[in-house]
Amino acid sequence: MAALQPIRLIQGDDEFLAERAAADFVKAVRAELPEGETAPAVNRISGGDLNAGAFAELTSPTLFGGAVVGIIESGQDVDKDLAAAVLAFAKQPAPGIYLAVCHNGGNKGKGLAEGLKKLDVEVVRVSKIKRQPDRVAFVRGELRDAGASPRSASAEIADTIIQAVGSDLRELASACAQLVADTDGKITQESVAQYYSGRAEVTGFAVADATIAGDAAEALGALRWAMQVGVDAVPIADALAMAVRNLSRVAAERGGAAQLAGQLGMAPWQIEKARKQARNWTADALAEAMRVCARLNGEVKGGADDRGWALEHAILEITRLSAAGKGSRV
Repeated sequence: MAALQPIRLIQGDDEFLAERAAADFVKAVRAELPEGETAPAVNRISGGDLNAGAFAELTSPTLFGGAVVGIIESGQDVDKDLAAAVLAFAKQPAPGIYLAVCHNGGNKGKGLAEGLKKLDVEVVRVSKIKRQPDRVAFVRGELRDAGASPRSASAEIADTIIQAVGSDLRELASACAQLVADTDGKITQESVAQYYSGRAEVTGFAVADATIAGDAAEALGALRWAMQVGVDAVPIADALAMAVRNLSRVAAERGGAAQLAGQLGMAPWQIEKARKQARNWTADALAEAMRVCARLNGEVKGGADDRGWALEHAILEITRLSAAGKGSRV
């Protein structure tokens, strides 16, 4: 294992990942210390509050000795004079002193980040996760780290959690830890849906899956329950449109799921799921379903007097289209 570098640049615009990277740095310092040595003192300061005196205190040993970890948050706010002092320290860090600089990756204060990179310090990237496959990978990692069984850390389970919780990484990490603790690490899609049964995302996708499958009774039941608990019509319509769109995208493509994943911007398991659903659909039925979803989009966003009725009408139309295509392939 390589020796821990005393200076670390944590660069990126995701606040949660930056906080975690800083915490990981402290853990790494603690692990580096000889057995029995006192835990390191940890000092934090915002870049905008940093001055010469505060920086001297941040990088000075304690009265009782032992390692010290200094963390500069919002490093982009460090002024130029202090940035020069930080870089000077980074060139020759004092023994037992460890320093992490968090920078959001923007142009402000770029000189500090670039100067640290020129010194070949360790760089940890913490940019916001924007792609769904990357978000799924993050959740799977959280589940594994929390102790979930291999089956419970599948892409399908991860996607279900994202649908239920949303895209905020802090909430996703918390949800994964809670789910593993409450299920002894044996998580199923059903347990996730039940756990978050009041969340709009789960409701919308539950309605969409039943509609695509041609199960009008189940789809309408889920819809009416959602409306009763106050779920807005827009995310339900969006989930329905996404399901139909996914069917249309995979219908015209040939090749393995892994091969098509990058091309379509979908996870391989999503492609496999859409292909199974598409077995009940004809090309004409899919085209008509897309027209229904386009009309529904306008209705739920202000074009209909009764958005609930518009959703019910669209669901009935789409389930009929699915039922008509059973036994046929797109």
